[in-house]
Amino acid sequence: MFKKILIANRGEIACRVILTARKMGIKTVAVYSDADKDARHVELADEAVNIGPAPSRDSYLQAEKIIAACKQTGAEAVHPGYGFLSENAGFAKRVEEEGLVFIGPKHYSIAAMGDKIESKKLAGAAGVNCIPGVNDAIETPDKAVEIAQSIGYPVMIKASAGGGGKGLRVAFNDKEAFEGFTSCRNEAKNSFGDDRVFIEKFVEEPRHIEIQLIGDSHGNVIYLNERECSIQRRHQKVIEEAPSPFISEATRKAMGEQAVLLAQAVKYQSAGTVEFVVGKDQSFYFLEMNTRLQVEHPVTECITGLDLVELMIRVAAGEKLPLTQAEVKRDGWAMECRINAEDPFRNFLPSTGRLVRFQPPTQTMFAADMSTLQGVRVDTGVQDGGEIPMHYDSMIAKLIVHGKDRLDAITKMREALNSFVIRGISSNIPFQAALLAHPKFVAGDFNTGFIAENYGQGFRAEDVPHDDPDFLVALAAYVNRRLLGRAAGISGQLPGHGLTVSDDFVVIGMGAAGHNTAQPALVRDYQTVSGSSAVETGGKTYDICSSWHLGGARIRGTVNGVDFSAQVERGVGKNPLAMRLIHNGTRFDALVLSPRAAELYKMMPFKAPPDMSRYVLSPMPGLLVDVAVTVGQKVQAGERIAVIEAMKMENVLFAIADGVVGKVLATKGESLSVDQPIVEFV
Repeated sequence: MFKKILIANRGEIACRVILTARKMGIKTVAVYSDADKDARHVELADEAVNIGPAPSRDSYLQAEKIIAACKQTGAEAVHPGYGFLSENAGFAKRVEEEGLVFIGPKHYSIAAMGDKIESKKLAGAAGVNCIPGVNDAIETPDKAVEIAQSIGYPVMIKASAGGGGKGLRVAFNDKEAFEGFTSCRNEAKNSFGDDRVFIEKFVEEPRHIEIQLIGDSHGNVIYLNERECSIQRRHQKVIEEAPSPFISEATRKAMGEQAVLLAQAVKYQSAGTVEFVVGKDQSFYFLEMNTRLQVEHPVTECITGLDLVELMIRVAAGEKLPLTQAEVKRDGWAMECRINAEDPFRNFLPSTGRLVRFQPPTQTMFAADMSTLQGVRVDTGVQDGGEIPMHYDSMIAKLIVHGKDRLDAITKMREALNSFVIRGISSNIPFQAALLAHPKFVAGDFNTGFIAENYGQGFRAEDVPHDDPDFLVALAAYVNRRLLGRAAGISGQLPGHGLTVSDDFVVIGMGAAGHNTAQPALVRDYQTVSGSSAVETGGKTYDICSSWHLGGARIRGTVNGVDFSAQVERGVGKNPLAMRLIHNGTRFDALVLSPRAAELYKMMPFKAPPDMSRYVLSPMPGLLVDVAVTVGQKVQAGERIAVIEAMKMENVLFAIADGVVGKVLATKGESLSVDQPIVEFV
C-alpha cells in the first residue's frame, strides 16, 4: 500500500480523497494555485505545494508542475479527482513513465474511452447501440451547420474532451448550430486544451442513467448499480439519485452487463461510469464513458456501503476487488443536491465572493465512513469566511441524504436544505427546494427536459409557493416578539419609560414595486425561559417552541408539535428593521410593526429604482473577454454585445432592444462586478 499520495485537484473532491487516505493511514500532498492558498484542501493535507497562478491552465492543468510536486514530496501515486487532468491519457501515461502510480484507469483505457469520438467508434464496433451522429472532428462552423442539417435538428454539439457541461450546446436551427460550434470550441480549448468538436442527434425526452463500474488489475469488473441523473440544467446535473425510480430490474441488469462488457473490452481498471440515454420504452443507448470518479459517487456509496475512493486506491496498489457481482448491495435510497454558487433568481448567473456565513446542516453520515448510513452528509471544499473564486466551477458543496425509500430521502433532503445557511454569495438552494417539492419530481415522472419544461422562462420567487404562508407570518411575529422580549429585559432603563411589549403585531410582507401585504398576528402566552408562544394569525393558531439563539441564522423548534427548521436574517435590503425568513425554499421578507406603526407605514411614499434600460449591465462578476460593438453602431434586438467568462463558462450578452451605441464603458480584459455598466445606448 502507498505511504503517500498526491491529489492533483482542488475543492471538495480533493478534501474527499484526503479523508479516505487519512482513514487508510496514507499521507497526503495537496497542490494549490495562488487563488487557493487558504483553501480547505490545503489545510486538510499533510503537505501542500503551490503550482502556479489562479487560472487553471497555469496551475491545475500543468502536468509537469504536478509531477515535479510528486518528486519534491516523495508521493508514490497521484489521484486526479474529476475534471482538470483526470481524463487526460497523456497525463496518466506521463505519471506511469515517471515511475509513479496513477490512481485511475490505465492510459490506454482513457485514450479509448475518455475521448468521446473514439469511444463511440469502439462502442459501435463492439455492438453497443449508439445515437446517430458524426463522430469525426468538425473543422468549421459552416461544416457543423451542414452536418446538423443532414442529421436533422435538434442536434447536440459536443467537445471531444468535454465533461461537466463544458463544451456542449443543443442547437435547434442553423443559427444555433453555427454559434454553438464556435462557443463549444472556445470552452473546450480553455477548459481541456483540446478544441475538437463533434455532432450527434439530440434524443428528445430522454433519461440520463449511468452505471457505476469498478475493475481491478486481475481482470475483474463489476457494476455497482445505477444512478438517475436526469434532473439537469444546461446539461449540468442538479439532483442525482440512486437507484433510478424508472428502470426495471431487467433493464438494470442489461445495462450493467453491457457496461461491464465495454469496460472489459478496454481492460478497464479503477472506478468508471458508463452513461446511457434511456428512452420511454426503456431502450438504452451508449452515450459516453467517464474514466474517472464522478461528482455524484456518494449516492452509490450510500446504497452499496462501499467507499469508492478506497476501492480506487486499493485497485491502483494491485489488490483484487474485495467483492463479487452477487455481493453488491442495494439498500435504501440516496439523493445528492449540488449546491452551486449561482443566483437562481438572476437566470443562475455565477455568484463569486466571500462566504460570510457557511453553516451546513448537522451531519450524521461522513465521507470515507460507511459505518453510519441513513442520514445526512455534506462534501465540501469551503468553510466559513472562505472565498469562492471566479476561476473554477461553481460548486460550493454536495448535500447527500440516505433514506429507507425515495419519499424518506426527499423529506430528509428538504429538511437539510432548510438548515443549510449560506451568506455573502447567492446559492441555488431555493431552486433545489422547488424541484424537490414539484409533484412530478416526487412522482418520479421526469426526463432530462424537466427543468427546461417547467422553468423555461427562468426561476422566480413565486415558483416556490409555500404550503402554509400563514406559518411564515406567525414565525415572523414570533421572532420579533423574542427580540423585543430581550430589549425589554435590558437593565438600566429609565423608570416609567422602560420598553413595554404588546401582544398585537402587524406583519407586512414586502413585495416588489412597493406591493406590501399586511396581516395581523397576536402573540399570546409568551414564555421567556422556554421560548414558547401561541401565535394567532389568519384564523389559525401556531404553538411555536424554540431555543433559538437571537443572533443565530438558523431557527429550529416545533410548531404544533412538529419539528421545523428555518433561517432568519435581519436587516435585509435597505431596511435595517426588515427580516428575511427562508423555509422550504420560500423567501419571505417582512416588517413586523405595532398596529399604529403599520398605519403610518402605509403613508410612506414608494421610491422607484432608477431606469437602467439604456445600459447593458454585467449580470455577474467575471472577465470581459469580448466587446462586440463600437460607439455609434446600430444594434438590433438579439445581437451579440459582449462575452463574459466566469467559472469556466462563456456567457454571451445580447441586446434586448434596437438602439445605437452611445458609450462603451468597459474594456476587453477588465474584471467586472455585478451590475457594472458595459455599454450605454442613446
